[in-house]
Amino acid sequence: MSDIDTNSGTDRLADRFPTAYTILFALIVLVAGLTWVIPAGRFDRVENEAVGREIAVAGTYKTVEANPQGVIDIVMAPVAGFYDPDSYAANAIDVALFVLLLGGFLGVVNATGAIDTGIRRAMSGLKGREIWMIPFLMSLFALGGTTYGMAEETLAFYGLLVPVMIAAGYDAVTGAAIILLGAGIGTLGSTINPFATVIASNAAGVAFTEGLALRLVILLGGLVICIAYVMRYAARVQRDPSRSRVADLAADHRAAFAGSAGKSAGDVLSGTQSVVLVLFALTFVALIWGVSSQGWWMAQMSALFFAAAIVTGLVGRLGEKRLTRAFIDGARDLLGVALVIGLARGIVVVMEQGLIADTILNAAAGAVSGLSDLAFINLLYWIQVGMSFFVPSSSGLAVLSMPILAPLSDFAGVDRSLAVTAYQSANGLVNLINPTFAVVIGGLAIARVPYERWLGFVWPLLLILTVFIMAALSVATYL
Repeated sequence: MSDIDTNSGTDRLADRFPTAYTILFALIVLVAGLTWVIPAGRFDRVENEAVGREIAVAGTYKTVEANPQGVIDIVMAPVAGFYDPDSYAANAIDVALFVLLLGGFLGVVNATGAIDTGIRRAMSGLKGREIWMIPFLMSLFALGGTTYGMAEETLAFYGLLVPVMIAAGYDAVTGAAIILLGAGIGTLGSTINPFATVIASNAAGVAFTEGLALRLVILLGGLVICIAYVMRYAARVQRDPSRSRVADLAADHRAAFAGSAGKSAGDVLSGTQSVVLVLFALTFVALIWGVSSQGWWMAQMSALFFAAAIVTGLVGRLGEKRLTRAFIDGARDLLGVALVIGLARGIVVVMEQGLIADTILNAAAGAVSGLSDLAFINLLYWIQVGMSFFVPSSSGLAVLSMPILAPLSDFAGVDRSLAVTAYQSANGLVNLINPTFAVVIGGLAIARVPYERWLGFVWPLLLILTVFIMAALSVATYL
C-alpha cells in the first residue's frame, strides 16, 4: 500500500511541476524583467592576441542607454536562440541540427537490432560486475572534460549509455549522471582545457600552468566524490528499483530505449549486426579524434553522423524506404531536445541584448574590493557561481570576468592563478544543473530525465562538492 501511495504522490508532483519548456520560457521572462531594473552598462573592450578575442578593460565601466527587453523581444528570444535574426549568425542552430542528425543516426542503428542484441550480450558477460562500468566511464568523460572541455559532444553518448544502464538494472538517471557528472567534473577541475583554463589564465595575465597542482587536487578529489555518489545511487536502485528518482517512468524508459528491433532480436549477434556495432564504435572514435585533434565542431560532427547513418543503413540492408523512415523517426524523437536548446540559448540572448552582464560584473568587482585573502577568494567563488547562471559558456565567462576580477587579487594578496581556479570551479559546478546551459537541458531531454528529478538527485552532491572546493581554495590561500 505504501508503494502505491508513494508512486501516486510522485505522479501528482510530476503533473504539477512544469516542463523544461515552461521553465526556460519563464527564465526568459525573468531575465527580460531584470533588464528593466538593472541599469545598462558596458566595459570598454580591446583585442587580446593571447586570448584570441576581445576582453573587457578594468576600470572602464560606464552606463549606457538602456535597452529593456519587451514583449516582442521575449517572443523573439527562442528564435534568436537559434540564430541572430539581424546578422543571421548562428547561436544554437548548429547544436540543434547536430542533435537532429544524431537522432537520425541512432534511429538507423536501432532499426538493425544491433544495439539491443549487443547490450544483452554485454550484460550477460558482465553479470554481477556491472557496477564497475561507472568509475571506468566517468573517468573517461572526466579526461575529456579536463583536457579539451568536453561538453556539447557528450550529447552523442546519451543514446548509447542510458540503454546500457537500464539493461544493467540501473536507471536513466544513472546513465545521465555518468556522462553529465563525468565530463562536468573534468571541466570543473580543468587542467589544460583551452576553453576554460588557458583562456582564463591568459585573460588574467598568468601562465596556465600556474595553479596546476591545486586544480589536479580538485579534479581527482571531485572525481572520487562523484563516482562514489553515482555508484551508491546505482547500487541502491539495482537492489530496489522503487528507489529510483524516475521509478514511475521506468516502463516508458524501457519502451523508449528498447529500439525498434529489440523485441524480436535474440541474444546472438548476426554477422551483419556485428559489423554495424563496429561501425557504431568507429563513429564515436572518429568523433573524439576529430574534436580533440582536428578542430571539428558542430558542422563536422553533424556530417559524421549523417554519413554514418547512410553507411549503417546500407550495411544493415535496411533498404531505401526503411532507412529513410528510421532516420526520420530517430530525428523526430530528439526534436524536443532541439527546441529546448534554442530556448536555453534565448535566455542568454535576452541578457546580452539588455546590456546587464557588465553591470552585474562591475557590482561584483566592487563587492570583493578591500577584503582579506580568505574572504576574497570565497566571495569571488560565489560571485562566479552567480555569473555562471547568466554566462554558462566557460570561455565567455573567462573573457568577461577575468580581466576585471583577477587584478583585484593583487590587492587581496591572492595569487591570480587562484582566482582562475575559483572561476573554473564555480562555472563547472553550476553547469552541472544550469538551465541556461544547452548541454544540461539537452542531455537530460535525450535521457528522458525530467529536470526537477535531476535536481532532486544531484543537490546533495552539489553541497558536498561546494564544501570540498571552498576548503581547497581556502587552504590554497595559505600555501
